[in-house]
Amino acid sequence: MNDNTMPAKALAGRAALMPKMLHHAGFVTHDAAATVDFYSRILGMEFVSTVMDDRVPSTGEAFPYLHLFFRMGDGSTLAFFESPCMPPPSKASHPAYDVFNHVALAAASREEIDAWHQWLVKNGVETVGPVDHGIIYSIYFHDPNGIRLELTVTTDPSWIEHPLEARRDLDDWIATKARAAKEGQNTETALLELIKTKKGDMRSRGIKIADELHDK
Repeated sequence: MNDNTMPAKALAGRAALMPKMLHHAGFVTHDAAATVDFYSRILGMEFVSTVMDDRVPSTGEAFPYLHLFFRMGDGSTLAFFESPCMPPPSKASHPAYDVFNHVALAAASREEIDAWHQWLVKNGVETVGPVDHGIIYSIYFHDPNGIRLELTVTTDPSWIEHPLEARRDLDDWIATKARAAKEGQNTETALLELIKTKKGDMRSRGIKIADELHDK
């Protein structure tokens, strides 16, 4: 039974099980002291809790570790693990991994983003932006662990109110990949052609696409 045929009562029950908020997101650090300094002094988050153990509770594996928690304004947290003798992470197989994988943190206004930008630069943190995406306004930078962070503010509250369009875009993306595979066409070429047809729709949703930001 799919969403279109599921009884209303069952749908209501499933909605009640929707995650309520971000509790925490966890990452690896190789320098707990530098991580605490960055998130507490530079980003102003509260260093609120630690866990220290010689085994991982969820798996039982023998990884001695220190677990760090930093609280944000809504009560959600970012968390880090430092464990001895972990080798550095392998280099990503494509540069996009280092761009797409990121954590976006909310600010209150464009002015606050601009103030963050000045503060980060003053403290020697290399930043990209501010970038006006039309629907959000953001700056980008990295923490001491190489994690890409974004500080952003919503400038168009309707940006997350396009579920029908989102489903249509996903269906078109999947169909284009399937058609390319069936016809022996290069998948990237096929998807680039699809993206060309979607740019007008992106603009109609208030999104500033890369053409507007970089081809000046």
